[in-house]
Amino acid sequence: MIITQTPLRISLAGGGTDFRDFFEKHGGAVVSSAIDKYVFCIVKERFDDKIYVNWKKKEIVDSVDQIEHELVREAMRKVGVTKGVEISFLADIPAEGSGLGSSSSVTVGVLNALYHHVGATPTAEQLAREACEIEIDIIGKPIGVQDQYIAAYGGLRYFKFGPGPEVRVNLIDASRATLDDLDNMLMLFFTGKTREAASILAEQKSNIEKKADLLKAMAQQAEQVRKAIATGAIDSLGSLLHEAWEAKRKLAGTITNSQLDKIYERALKAGALGGKISGAGGGGFFLLCVPSDKRQSVRQALTDLREMPFRLEKGGSRVVLDMQRY
Repeated sequence: MIITQTPLRISLAGGGTDFRDFFEKHGGAVVSSAIDKYVFCIVKERFDDKIYVNWKKKEIVDSVDQIEHELVREAMRKVGVTKGVEISFLADIPAEGSGLGSSSSVTVGVLNALYHHVGATPTAEQLAREACEIEIDIIGKPIGVQDQYIAAYGGLRYFKFGPGPEVRVNLIDASRATLDDLDNMLMLFFTGKTREAASILAEQKSNIEKKADLLKAMAQQAEQVRKAIATGAIDSLGSLLHEAWEAKRKLAGTITNSQLDKIYERALKAGALGGKISGAGGGGFFLLCVPSDKRQSVRQALTDLREMPFRLEKGGSRVVLDMQRY
């Protein structure tokens, strides 16, 4: 039996510039961080030749082609596992529509578990690249590439995309004090609504050319956030997050709505310095930057929402149990 632990993520700036349609032509940049909330994937060899997949439903099938869970199906095809396996998932948050990159964490996590199941040791780069191939090239999701890379690599990262197909992965060289400050300033609140990201992202993708100048500015915002964190100037992070949210909401009409706008206004009035919806928008989690002395007042202003305490996570997808080695 193999168990992998793959982190979820928050995106601080540049989301949307990681679409290939944009960055291969113009270049893009994103700052994102893994957090200590996870998707766990369990892969266990079966005595019989059947395939079991346990997610929101239980699948029992005879061949890979019959698997309904498309991420699992394509991961098995890519690794070459064809039978006699049971695959299960556990997650710290709602499995879909959270805006914390859970789908890509599932893809990276199951790839990692299946490779170790067959005795291989994939690199973070391989996991990220193959997760992108599965989600974007094979399944055809209208998504970018940051989620797969941060799930595989972990840490607090600055990604540079293109021009061209290249993805450059950089660990932000922040001091321990700065990382502690980030842990103390960033807050996540669940809006109470999950959403299907595909329709929002499809609209965003269709707008890429007409929004190219805006996306270029968002890539510059990512560089500003990277610089602020690297130099310890995180007092400016709240205003940078606010600018990123103001830009992001212009990418598609469904990214925000009156309910989300009211939540944000309440948070700002209570002392938040800035924030943004994490992920595609339309629901999921609100990420807020809040000074320590205002955290309680923000909590009181958002008592109808569920806070999810978290810390930044250094590690990416990893094996936490390998019973095949004993």
